[in-house]
Amino acid sequence: MAIRQLKFPQGAMRRAKKIRVLLMDVDGTMTPGYVCLQTFPDGSVAEMKMFNAHDGAGIKLAGIMGIRTGLITGRDSPATARRATEAGMEFVAQGQPKKLQAYEDILKRAGVTDAEVAYVGDDLPDLPILGRAGLAVAVADATIEVQRAAHYVTAARGGEGAVREVVELILKSQGKWKKAIPLAIA
Repeated sequence: MAIRQLKFPQGAMRRAKKIRVLLMDVDGTMTPGYVCLQTFPDGSVAEMKMFNAHDGAGIKLAGIMGIRTGLITGRDSPATARRATEAGMEFVAQGQPKKLQAYEDILKRAGVTDAEVAYVGDDLPDLPILGRAGLAVAVADATIEVQRAAHYVTAARGGEGAVREVVELILKSQGKWKKAIPLAIA
């Protein structure tokens, strides 16, 4: 089995040095983009989402290393709320089809500027934030418009470790990666 070593572009590394807050979309970014709905005989519906364990570990590690994390999503989902809690996310904005107002609210709460925010997205509703974020990231399978708006496109697809890849980019650019490794296994 080949070991994959990521080589990050210098421009993305320069931008990532300033990051204090990492925000992301959910469906197609933290998940592979499937919305699984199960209908029951009584007419009720349950939703299932599939999250990647590497992404969750990366988000937790970002928090340990002083990077504040959060999500902005158009859907409202108990599964997303639970995953955000499990990963220790500070900022959770659900039910936000127009995401820019939630983004601006998070900037105010966090006391940061656009240049200090990384945002990871995959589809058209993410474009307004990607246009402002200091580090705009598209997952590998994002729409072409999102990829064109990004400063960095991950090697990993949405829901397959893309967020974990972004955490590594940020921590390496800030010289925190080697210090983070022992904390991830502690």
